[in-house]
Amino acid sequence: MAAASISRSLTKFRTPSCSSLSSHRIPTLFSSSYSNSAAALSSAEPQSSPAFVPQDQEKGRGGGSRWSKWLLFLPGAITFGLGTWQVFRRQDKIKMLEYRQKRLEVEPLKFNTISPSTENLDTLEFRRVICKGVFDEDRSIYVGPRSRSISGVTENGYYVITPLMPIPNNPDSVQSPVLVNRGWVPRSWRDKSFEASRDGEQPSSIAPSSVQQNEQSSWWRFWSKKPRIVEEQVPAIAPVEVVGVVRQSEKPSIFVPANDPSSRQWFYVDVPAIARACGLPEGTVYIEDINENVNPSNPYPVPKDVNTLIRSSVMPQDHLNYMLTWYSLSAAVTFMAYKRLKPKKSRR
Repeated sequence: MAAASISRSLTKFRTPSCSSLSSHRIPTLFSSSYSNSAAALSSAEPQSSPAFVPQDQEKGRGGGSRWSKWLLFLPGAITFGLGTWQVFRRQDKIKMLEYRQKRLEVEPLKFNTISPSTENLDTLEFRRVICKGVFDEDRSIYVGPRSRSISGVTENGYYVITPLMPIPNNPDSVQSPVLVNRGWVPRSWRDKSFEASRDGEQPSSIAPSSVQQNEQSSWWRFWSKKPRIVEEQVPAIAPVEVVGVVRQSEKPSIFVPANDPSSRQWFYVDVPAIARACGLPEGTVYIEDINENVNPSNPYPVPKDVNTLIRSSVMPQDHLNYMLTWYSLSAAVTFMAYKRLKPKKSRR
């Protein structure tokens, strides 16, 4: 009995210690098994994150970004093309001015041997010609206003275009009328010419006219055997010799007003229209006077300087400046596009 009671007491003493050990081990095992199962479930389920993008959308975004990158280089390509265009324009302008220079150096042609109906005017342009005839002042046309700098002072004026008429029975004169741009005249000179033309101080006839004077008294008719002829002698007009260059109509810009022949307003040279206004055929030849022998007593009209014929509003040097400007701009915008697309280095 004593032994049984001792064994019971020992059993009671050990049981709490075992239960305490088991109580400490069970939560640890349970927590580890729970974490393992949670990890397994998380790996089995599909992961959904905000950064997940479908494959089709990713391709679309990549294509758009690629096109946007190329568009950054578009301004550089356009400006480069404009610079290259100026290179070709400069070469064409140099060839054109050299062509005019060579044509002006050729010996002048005598216009009395040239028939405008058979000669192609394109082949005659910028050729010097010698024309002899008389000016019909009454049919002069003024084109302008055109400015001219005299001793640093700019003065407005006009170009006076007068028909050069043939001289009867003179083989050295022109065989058909020619429109001659005689040069620049001031505004006051034009006004005086208009007044003189109205008063008839500049006659247009060049040959003496025979006027039959009809007598009104009957007794004179009875005694006279033939009617009395009175010849009115018109002062002879000396022929002029013009050294000019064959030209064609001007090409006005969009800012130049249209010509108004009815009101005698001419803003640019339109050869067929001016010929019609003067009562001449539309195929009339038009030349510009370049005679340098100006009479000091009669300085107007001032003929054109021959050097102005080998000049242009845009010279080759201007095309060179434009070319350098466009190429510089192309290099600048291309460099900016490259810097924009260059990946930035991450700082550590």
